[in-house]
Amino acid sequence: MDGRLVPGLAGREERGWLRGAPPPRYVRLLPYALLLGIALPGPLSGHAVDIGFLLGAVPPLAVLSYGPLATAALGGLAVLLLYVPAVRVDHPGNTDLLAICFIAVLSVFAALVRSRRDAQLVTVRTVAEAAQFAVLPPLPERVGPLGCAGLYRAAQREALVGGDFFDVRDSPYGIRAVVGDVQGHGLSAVGTVVSLLGAFREAVLDEPDMRDVVARLDRRLVTDTAETEHAELFATAVLLEFSAGAREVSVMCCGQPPPLLLREGGAAELDVPEAPPLGLGLGEGAPQPERVRVPLRRDDRLFVVTDGVTEARDAAGRFYPLRERLARLAGTRVTPTAAVARVWEDLVRFSTRLDDDVTMLVLTPEPPEPPEIAEGRQALRHDKP
Repeated sequence: MDGRLVPGLAGREERGWLRGAPPPRYVRLLPYALLLGIALPGPLSGHAVDIGFLLGAVPPLAVLSYGPLATAALGGLAVLLLYVPAVRVDHPGNTDLLAICFIAVLSVFAALVRSRRDAQLVTVRTVAEAAQFAVLPPLPERVGPLGCAGLYRAAQREALVGGDFFDVRDSPYGIRAVVGDVQGHGLSAVGTVVSLLGAFREAVLDEPDMRDVVARLDRRLVTDTAETEHAELFATAVLLEFSAGAREVSVMCCGQPPPLLLREGGAAELDVPEAPPLGLGLGEGAPQPERVRVPLRRDDRLFVVTDGVTEARDAAGRFYPLRERLARLAGTRVTPTAAVARVWEDLVRFSTRLDDDVTMLVLTPEPPEPPEIAEGRQALRHDKP
C-alpha cells in the first residue's frame, strides 16, 4: 500500500462524472431508454400516440456519454422511428422531421467538440498529476527501521498538492521527518511548499544539528519573502529526528502542536515547547525552537497532523477531538494504515465541511531487539523439537 495515500480515502476524492470522470452506466443507457419509451406506447395501446416530439431529446442525451459517430447513429435512429409504421407515432410532419434533424446535427457537433476537449483535459490532467507527484512523491512504507503510513487531502478539488507538506528522509545523522502547513492553502500555496521541501531535503543531508535544519527552512522563507511581492511568507512545522535503531526521537515544533504518542491503547500529546512559525526570522533575540528527546518503545506510534484535522468543526461549531478519538480508533492491534483510515472516516463523519488541507502521518519505530533478547529467541527456536 502506498505510504502517502490511503487508497479510496486520501489525496483527492473520486471525481464525479460531471467533473471529468466517465459517466455512470445509467447515463449511457438514457438515450436507449428514451427510444424504447417512445417506441412501445403505440403498439401496446393499439392506436397512434402523438409523442414524436420527444425523439428530439435523444441526440442531446447521447452527447453526455458518446462520441460524434454514436451520437449521429442515435440521431438517425430517432429520425427513422418517425416513419416506422409499427411504432405508430401520430402523423409526423415536416416540423418534427426538420426539428429532430437540426437537433441531431447540432448534437453531433457538440459531441465532436466535447470529445476533443476531453482528450485535451486528459493530457493536461496527466501532466499536472506528474508535476504534483514530483513535488510530493509517495513515501515508501518503510524508511530504515521506521514504518510510514499517511494521508494527504488537498482542500482544492482535483489537486494532489495544497498548502500542507511532509517528507521522511534517511540521512547520515539519522532518519528525519517534517510535517508542515504553509500560509494559505490549495494551489496558491504550492510554490512555498516546493521551496520548503527542497530546502529540507538538502539540509537533512548537510546539517548534523536539527536546529540548523530549522534555520535553513526559516532562511528559505525569509529569502522568498524578500524576492517576491508577498508581504510575509510563513509556515508551521513539526520536525522529528530518529536515533539509530529508532530507540529515541527528537522533536522540534515551530508554530504547530506537537505529535501525539500512541502507546498501550492511549494517546498523549508530547510535551514540546512551541516556537514561532518558520519565516519570521530566527535571528538574535528571537526565541529558538527547543529540541525534546523522547524514548521510544516497540509498538509506539507517533501521530502527526496539521490544523486541517484539529480545526475541523461539526455542525455545532465544535472542534474535532483528535486525542479522544485516537485513543478509541487506534488501538494497539490496529495497523498504522488502518488507524489513519479510521481517523479519516471519523473526521469526514464529524465535520460538516472540510475547507483546509488535511494531512496525517503515522511513524512507527521498530527498533531492533537488544542482543540478549534476540539471542534468547534464537535459543528457544533451537531448543524446540
